[in-house]
Amino acid sequence: MPSAVPAALLDVLDILRCPTCGGRLDLRDRSLHCRNRHTFDIARAGYASMLGGSGATSGDDDEMARARDRFLRSGAYAPLSAAIGALASEVVPRLNGSDVPAPSPTAGSDRAAPTVLDMGCGPGYYLAGLLDRFRGARGLGIDTSARSLRFAARAHERAAACSGDVFAPFPLADDSVDLLLDVFAPRHPAEFARVLRPSGALVVARPAADHLAELRAAIPGMVAMDPRKEERLHEALEPHVEQLDQRTVRSELSLDIARARDLVSMTPSARHVAGEDLDRLLAGPTLRPGGPEHETVTVTLSVLLSAHRPR
Repeated sequence: MPSAVPAALLDVLDILRCPTCGGRLDLRDRSLHCRNRHTFDIARAGYASMLGGSGATSGDDDEMARARDRFLRSGAYAPLSAAIGALASEVVPRLNGSDVPAPSPTAGSDRAAPTVLDMGCGPGYYLAGLLDRFRGARGLGIDTSARSLRFAARAHERAAACSGDVFAPFPLADDSVDLLLDVFAPRHPAEFARVLRPSGALVVARPAADHLAELRAAIPGMVAMDPRKEERLHEALEPHVEQLDQRTVRSELSLDIARARDLVSMTPSARHVAGEDLDRLLAGPTLRPGGPEHETVTVTLSVLLSAHRPR
């Protein structure tokens, strides 16, 4: 097999499925092939291109992907990453046995390493945090954005990456995932339930009502919070998964102006605020009442975190 193909991608080949026909996939040169001759190339950046048809219609552009990678690498959201890991260790007991490196799995093996899927993984920050915590687990990040997947493919030595659409069938076998992570990403509850093992769990992170409240007060173009967001989420998940736990992660972040700019620029709000307007608002009295000589702004991180198991 070509050495240029990432080892992490080879390690999840047993659970990957053709997004067109659902068949098993084999590696030939730098492409994945199913028996019906559907072919999916492995990009030079190391991720598998598995979006069928015309591809997904959303995803971070280059500027958003770079801003997200810079911001997350700064460690500002480390409290959220730690809380996700703590909740995962409580709801997926199999992960807690993953304290030593595991051998590469073989197709159909019941002894395969525990599998962590990050759906809408962005640059792979949260997936890498979980793999650091659970040293015997293998990871897969799926995202629509090729720009983000460039980062995700090298986020961790045990993290594979592939393109995929959350609104389409996932390119994964039934009952193949121990932990499914969805952080600030769209959701497909029926597919979540399909790919989760009966003993597995889904962890969902979404903004609480006061998340980034200071930025939303100071920057008119920031996307407003949907007051029915929680109600809609529970309505969507309830037929497919049962809630096990819910908690709030809350922290006050002290950000320099560059990181605050990245925080806005990595969200959908970036499409509604011109760069020069954003710089002016970040330097304004709402966020820095003491004047522009104050080099940091305080922003509230407030995230609802819940764990669910398939019904």
